[in-house]
Amino acid sequence: MTLAKIEPLFQAKLNQLQQQGVRKGDEKIVTGVLPPSDGFGPRYRLHGYEDRAFLRMNSNSYLGLARHPAVIEAETRAAEEFGAGPGAVRFISGTYAPHIELERRLAAFHGREAAMLFSAAYATMVGVLPQLISEQTLVVSDALNHNCIINAIRLAHSAGKAIYKHSTIGELETILSTNRDRFQRVCVVTDGIFSMRGDHAPLAELDACCEQHQGDYPEGIVTIVDDSHGIGAFGATGRGTEEVTGTRADVLIGTLGKAFGVNGGYVVASTATIAYLRETAPLYIYSNPITPAEAAAALAALDVLESPEGLRLLEQLRHFSRKLRTGLQQLGFETLDGEHPIVPIFIRDTAQTAALVTHLLDHNILATGLNYPVVPQGDQEIRLQVSAEHTEKDLDYLLEVLRCFNS
Repeated sequence: MTLAKIEPLFQAKLNQLQQQGVRKGDEKIVTGVLPPSDGFGPRYRLHGYEDRAFLRMNSNSYLGLARHPAVIEAETRAAEEFGAGPGAVRFISGTYAPHIELERRLAAFHGREAAMLFSAAYATMVGVLPQLISEQTLVVSDALNHNCIINAIRLAHSAGKAIYKHSTIGELETILSTNRDRFQRVCVVTDGIFSMRGDHAPLAELDACCEQHQGDYPEGIVTIVDDSHGIGAFGATGRGTEEVTGTRADVLIGTLGKAFGVNGGYVVASTATIAYLRETAPLYIYSNPITPAEAAAALAALDVLESPEGLRLLEQLRHFSRKLRTGLQQLGFETLDGEHPIVPIFIRDTAQTAALVTHLLDHNILATGLNYPVVPQGDQEIRLQVSAEHTEKDLDYLLEVLRCFNS
């Protein structure tokens, strides 16, 4: 069997992406990491740029825990004890002591009864959401929700779908009011932190709106929040958008691959809900879990987050995020207010976005440009991501490079 007949179609699609300015192209390959020196944070070596070292402003490692000695030591120790991989799915013989302890700790961290690990946060959403949606369910989604939510909704066999304008609770209210006689259940799903912009969902208003209409649907309204970019990076103690807004979703999804600096995803909810998901979520049942060593590393990361060191890292992250936003505004760049370490620069033009990414790369700074259709037309941007590993001198250098582009 050959792919020769359809490969021209693949190439045509690649050409189309290139013409639209959204083709990702070759991946940049990290070949080494240089430790902090002279008041600057870590620098990264890239394949093909051997004589240069780059400031990374596009990493999800918000607290720098991927390189924390305690996290590395915990993973090494567990790999030596349990091996490099789990060797089976969870329900056969792939459940190890670090998996169970991590689930217990994550549930306690979020004030929930139970937790359940997946191989990634994307797999968590795709594995969980369709199991909460029946054939009599209306699914309601924020217009700027992450791709994992969009695809999870597509996989579900819902009775109806509705989208409300980004963070516009008035539109959610209209949807819930006008559909009360048509569906048995409603699932309202949203990101906590919106990954392209760094703003957060108005969960208090969303929760109040859903509570007002609970009685309109025989099986109620279930709220599902994916706070992968919020947990560990947002809120006084790193408990994310729920902490900042003073609310709690029915089902909360998080990741171990961003602020925790490891790998994997998880869901926390009631004991009954987690027990149901263990029996029904295919990406849990038929897919290997994270390794025991990764679970041990995540436990070590959680130890750091819940310690005085973690509080210091969170405060440092907030300080650097404020510094960058203020500096951008003083230079005349358009950004969004807030304290989350995702700091967008709205360029609103595809060619100019690409030009700024190139300018930053030329000055040894890695940053991500986001163009349509990844973001809505007219919202083209550079997404900068602050880390507690950065330093004052790192941000001063970044702002100076941006000043040169804007002058």
